[in-house]
Amino acid sequence: MSRLLPGAVLLVDGYNIIGAWPCLKKTRDTAGLEAARWELVETLTSYTAFQGYDTQIVFDAHYQSTCGNKEVITNLLSVHYTDFGQTADTYIEKACASLRPEITQLRISRVIVATSDRLQQLVVQGYGAEWLSAQQLCYDVQATLSRTRHKYQSTKQSKGRFLANSIDAKARQRLAELRLGLK
Repeated sequence: MSRLLPGAVLLVDGYNIIGAWPCLKKTRDTAGLEAARWELVETLTSYTAFQGYDTQIVFDAHYQSTCGNKEVITNLLSVHYTDFGQTADTYIEKACASLRPEITQLRISRVIVATSDRLQQLVVQGYGAEWLSAQQLCYDVQATLSRTRHKYQSTKQSKGRFLANSIDAKARQRLAELRLGLK
């Protein structure tokens, strides 16, 4: 069974975002690049789920002489490591070019590229993609997570710590009658 096509595809230049977000830079500098990569993946997993984006985080081969590969994290999030010698920029440009017909045929609504690389922003716009700076993505992620946290906390909050405070007055009256043996 195939899933429905997403409303938007989000392509993220992973190392660009790690270098731009203060929290990820701190993780990279203290715990290493691998820890920063997985912190980004974990953060975008929740964001992607709430937004409904088909998200691809792209990392350069980073001086590794290995073949590119793809790790599927969730049905909406995947991590792509480029081939040796291929940059995340070229991978993202090719992805934008291949997704352009999907937009014109209305199979997806939009393609968004998250990077603070100004040249990359101009190139992907030429393919019809939108772009978000690293700072704007950070703001959007924080705002989305805050909004959803608030939404779920307000539905979970009870009026008190007792079960009787969370049921309606009629049920509470009936329980009191049963407890006192009135009926």
